[in-house]
Amino acid sequence: MSLPPLVEPAESLTVEEVRRYSRHLIIPDVAMTGQKRLKNAKVLCVGAGGLGSPALMYLAAAGVGTLGIVEFDVVDESNLQRQIIHGQSDIGRPKAESARDTVHEINPLVDVVVHNTRLDNDNVLEIFAQYDLIVDGTDNFATRYLVNDAAVLLDKPYVWGSIYRFDGQASVFWNRYGPNYRDLYPDPPPPGMVPSCAEGGVLGVLCASIGSIMATEAVKLITGIGETLVGRLMIYDALEMTYNQVKIRKDPNTPPITELIDYEAFCGVVSEEAQEAAAGATITAAELKELIESGKPIELIDVREPAEWEIVSIPGAKLIPKDLILRGEALHELPQDKQLVLYCKTGVRSAETLAAVKNAGFSDAVHVQGGVTAWVNQIDPSLPSY
Repeated sequence: MSLPPLVEPAESLTVEEVRRYSRHLIIPDVAMTGQKRLKNAKVLCVGAGGLGSPALMYLAAAGVGTLGIVEFDVVDESNLQRQIIHGQSDIGRPKAESARDTVHEINPLVDVVVHNTRLDNDNVLEIFAQYDLIVDGTDNFATRYLVNDAAVLLDKPYVWGSIYRFDGQASVFWNRYGPNYRDLYPDPPPPGMVPSCAEGGVLGVLCASIGSIMATEAVKLITGIGETLVGRLMIYDALEMTYNQVKIRKDPNTPPITELIDYEAFCGVVSEEAQEAAAGATITAAELKELIESGKPIELIDVREPAEWEIVSIPGAKLIPKDLILRGEALHELPQDKQLVLYCKTGVRSAETLAAVKNAGFSDAVHVQGGVTAWVNQIDPSLPSY
């Protein structure tokens, strides 16, 4: 869909700006007017991670006048495989500040506004109101629905992207001209159905592919050139090296968005059944250590995937992936004469599995809060984390 330019052009470009952006200026569709619009634009990037990294870097290079960054996390070594806006020396620093410094290194003419905070119901409308366009690089469903609903309430367009392992998706949502995120995904997936990148992994370079699409769409929206992804979902398969499109339309059955809601409750981290099963049946890493040292007969079950098991595991554990237990295929492998102790990476998948084994009759089963991550952090730091 072709849309009018999002912002008015700035009054002029300096000599320095003309030199810097000369390769844009000689493109007839962009030219001086388009570059002046980029200079006058205010774009907010939600997240400075895998998708936010390439998007911020290319928007900075393109000459977007004001870039806002909403990010509350700090740089971790595991981020560096894909979050290219950060470097080795940034480990432990707030991501928003690290991203700001990289943006300024790319283009010192860009005004960077840092929002070193978690986006939530209390601040989202105030923050979004300061910008013309939102770029959503978040990696969890609760924040995605929050971003969508706030954008609808403020009539803001936003560019959306999503990545997982070798697959990526991108679109532009603007309720005034087409569908919003709820028209595509009216409800979040069931808890535990879609693993996060931290659980399922992501090919690092996939971030560049989807992030560059997002930056491209932002430039097109600002300048009013080309056909935007409003009403279209772009699907990328890195293994097959294919791009496919799906047309999406406003769903007349989608309830109107009139207010912000409790997004954590709406999306749910774990199902109600898992929460009920975990109540009174959750132990800490320290309690697991005491249990192992006590000599009590237990069966320690790792419910992660084989690739994760190869990275690190708790000594004495047995690998039985969650899906095999949920489908009932591995229930015969669980001993009846020992207490079951389940763990995963952080405790989400083990909670879901706990509900299944309790329903199968293992009433005294428990799971480890924080999973193998807690074990490494609190009990044995010599083991690798991921």
